[in-house]
Amino acid sequence: MFSTLGSSSVGIGSIVKPSSSTSALTPSTAVNASAPGAGAPASSSFEFPREYHFPPFFTKQTNLTTRHSQLEKWSSLVLAYCRHHRLFKLSLSALSSSAYASAANPAPATAAASSSPGPSGGAEDLFYNRRINRHLSVADAREVLEFMRRDGRAEYVGGGSAKDGGDVFWIHWRTPEEWAEMVDSWVDETAQKGTVLTLYELTDGEATRGTEFHGLDTDLLQKALQVLVKRGKAQIFGQEDQQGVKFF
Repeated sequence: MFSTLGSSSVGIGSIVKPSSSTSALTPSTAVNASAPGAGAPASSSFEFPREYHFPPFFTKQTNLTTRHSQLEKWSSLVLAYCRHHRLFKLSLSALSSSAYASAANPAPATAAASSSPGPSGGAEDLFYNRRINRHLSVADAREVLEFMRRDGRAEYVGGGSAKDGGDVFWIHWRTPEEWAEMVDSWVDETAQKGTVLTLYELTDGEATRGTEFHGLDTDLLQKALQVLVKRGKAQIFGQEDQQGVKFF
């Protein structure tokens, strides 16, 4: 079951309905948070969809059609939230270590606390709604991420699995293939073919400032570059933190 910490209830039919499209999230409540580094600066606030503020959204639905719609909505929310904060990974261990410890001993509510999930922009702030005192358990949050993994929008870091006890996921609000296309387009636009660049220059160099892949996680950049290598558009040199890439 999706964990609940309060007693209020709202009919699920008005909150989670089967839908052929769940990509659009209806904004409602702004949450102040700072984005951790970026190529394209994000707004200082993230607006959660309306259903995020109703308890049934955090309750596991038994009807299969409704449950699928619920998972689609959670998937869309995770992608939008991570894209806004430029989060490339989510750790489920953060849930048990912080959010739910505070949930067990909640601080007195304030106007700011009632509308804001927290300042860090991590998994604990996404899966725990302090305003209505509802959260997903680690198991239910994993189910959401597993749903996204099957859809190609999440991946265990290190190639692990639930059986291996993996609890850190890549969140692909852009897939490695999409990042590869962006890098390839930038190479063409800036006449970098035949040039050898370090990974640092690609993610943190002045030349890429303003591009969406500026500030990209290095391991995720590696995944994108491997896509270009397979297409014959790049070759990687060196080892570990001394790596460079030549584009063709």
